Amino acid sequence: MSMAKEKVKIDNPFVTTGYAGAEYFCDREKETADIIRYLTNGNNVALISPRRYGKSDLLRHCFAQKVIADHYYTFIVDIYSTKTVAEMVAKLGSAILETLKPNGKKAWEKFLAILASVQSGISFDINGQPSWTMSVGDIQSPTATLDEIFTYLQNADRPCLVVIDEFQQITKYGDPNIEAEIRTRVQYCNNAHFVFSGSRRQLMGAIFTSPARPFYQSVTLYHLGRLPLDKYTAFCVAHFKEKGKNLDEAVVSRLYSQFDGVTYYMQRVMNELFSKTAANGTCVEDDVSKAVDEIIAVSSPIYEDLMYQLPEKQSRVLIAVAKDGNAENVTSGKFIKRHGLVSPNSVKSAIPALIDKGLLTQDKGIYKVYDLFFALWLIKNF
Repeated sequence: MSMAKEKVKIDNPFVTTGYAGAEYFCDREKETADIIRYLTNGNNVALISPRRYGKSDLLRHCFAQKVIADHYYTFIVDIYSTKTVAEMVAKLGSAILETLKPNGKKAWEKFLAILASVQSGISFDINGQPSWTMSVGDIQSPTATLDEIFTYLQNADRPCLVVIDEFQQITKYGDPNIEAEIRTRVQYCNNAHFVFSGSRRQLMGAIFTSPARPFYQSVTLYHLGRLPLDKYTAFCVAHFKEKGKNLDEAVVSRLYSQFDGVTYYMQRVMNELFSKTAANGTCVEDDVSKAVDEIIAVSSPIYEDLMYQLPEKQSRVLIAVAKDGNAENVTSGKFIKRHGLVSPNSVKSAIPALIDKGLLTQDKGIYKVYDLFFALWLIKNF
């Protein structure tokens, strides 16, 4: 049974941090129905899209639906920051414990009773509530702890749905066996089903579509696209109207074009525009540039620090890619000459480093600056 939660009213309906409920969630009706259908019919899913398209919020929206909330335990763990198997295991264990706590003592006691390998890393407050206080060093045998976590999932008193977000990070652990170890545990855990969510399409594709890899043909691949412009326009206009404000539809078209339909950036600018529009006032297309400039100005010190820390060759390539927007043939003579770069070899060495730092993305030979606000700042300042 799901626990009733008091509905939170939000002054600014254009939420930029987390999932705030169906009222503030735009469309994704088909995607929601698809994912719920896959999971409730015994499938595991690999959900793939660039970052900031709204994968995590979509999954939280799915898990908030009664068909799941009333019958399943749902766990979401983001492993983007992890660098080792032990860190991943710690994130998974902590996420499960924190999710079970609101369900009462009986729910979390069963989980802790199974975690024999890390008992010393669990502490209790004066009210008897547990916390996952262990450091990564406290996990002496990550595979043993992982076994215990899967033992819990298999024996939980409700079926479980587990999201492992930024799943491609496991390829960075330097452990050649980790994919097989996770795949084996998933295969034999029939009380739980999994969503492996990822933003690096090439890495995710390699994990799930290569015949030589353990996860081959073990999941339903699902690619999340952009929100449709008409749906997002209707969503924005309706929320302005509900709060006694007006919105010119051209504003949304402008944002959609400028930020390539990426949800986060549109929401962030709409949040700013909404806050600056007076009651009974109208937000028009001319307001967009000022709002974007103000957002970028707030982050300017961070962007300056980033550029200061980059080697010169990398910073020059980053600026060049920003100016092209969708940069192709980056080692060609034309690209080198157009941006005054040193040589093709300097670009070849800079590109992988910038991708590894998360500053660039690459898809089918097209390079982009990952942070679209950062890209605009680079164009403006260089």
